[in-house]
Amino acid sequence: MEFKAREIAEILKGTVDGDPEVKVSTFARIESGKPGAICFFANPKYEHYVYDCEASIIIVNNTFEPQRPVKATMIRVPNAYAAVAALLDYVTARKRSYKRYRGCFIKRFFSTRIGRKVYVGSGCYLGRRSRIGDYSKIYEQVYIGDDVSIGSGCIIYPGVRIYPGMVIGNNVIIHSNAVIGADGFGFAPLDDGSYKKIEHTGNVIIEDDVEIGANTTVDKSQMGATVIHKGVKIDNLCQIAHNVEIGENTVMAAQTGVAGSTKIGKHCIIGGQVGISGHITIADNTTLGAQTGVISSVREEGQVFLGSPALPHKLFLRAYAIFRRNGKE
Repeated sequence: MEFKAREIAEILKGTVDGDPEVKVSTFARIESGKPGAICFFANPKYEHYVYDCEASIIIVNNTFEPQRPVKATMIRVPNAYAAVAALLDYVTARKRSYKRYRGCFIKRFFSTRIGRKVYVGSGCYLGRRSRIGDYSKIYEQVYIGDDVSIGSGCIIYPGVRIYPGMVIGNNVIIHSNAVIGADGFGFAPLDDGSYKKIEHTGNVIIEDDVEIGANTTVDKSQMGATVIHKGVKIDNLCQIAHNVEIGENTVMAAQTGVAGSTKIGKHCIIGGQVGISGHITIADNTTLGAQTGVISSVREEGQVFLGSPALPHKLFLRAYAIFRRNGKE
């Protein structure tokens, strides 16, 4: 990768403040920028790095007004954080190769549809009647079962397992060793104290622009579908149980577990190690702090919860102050 400042400005639809011909060949954090690198500045607490940074180019917001001289060429954009994400996408796409390796097994090849410029790594298994859209990349040792549909522009990293009948939209990223479509934890208790397995006949539907972290599991439904709606971002080591529905643009941090048949709204923020009980509803724009335990429905939008069992954050802070005071007595 090598770009001039003016080329980057064209890609990002920004403006150059400085030398438009300066070149960069790598990315760097603003606190460790070196000549030939491009950085970005979006958080005000990092402003002091801007003035001493040795990077050749810094992407900044249009509203940034330097208080001291800046050595680097600045590219001004409406949103520096979004701009660097777009630039990383652009560079990654340019690096991507498209070919099919020997050593992958495509079952009944003529019933399996593979789009244009699709990369399939060695050791992959593609089941009957499965479909992969244009420009998708299936890394090595991925299992894709029968009747799976994968959209265009997807990236499926090594070791992912996608069970038969799953549906994955466009521009979805699934990281290594994630499992999509395993049976949910459903067992019927019998009179003798044993448990009989309940067969899961549904599937998982993952809509466009979703990202799922490494070692995360999304279970298929007993009937119907487990649904991950458009724009959802799920971190590593999360558990999404059968018949769960997650609303658009909700984000979920690592080690969160969601029990069966729960519905999570749009634009929710879920911290790490959150536990959510089954058969409840979480309203849109809810925020759950790390290690929150949610055991009943949240019906009012826009609330913030902490603690286990979950409490509204102001009530939790008052209660915690009492806990600390009593603990010292």
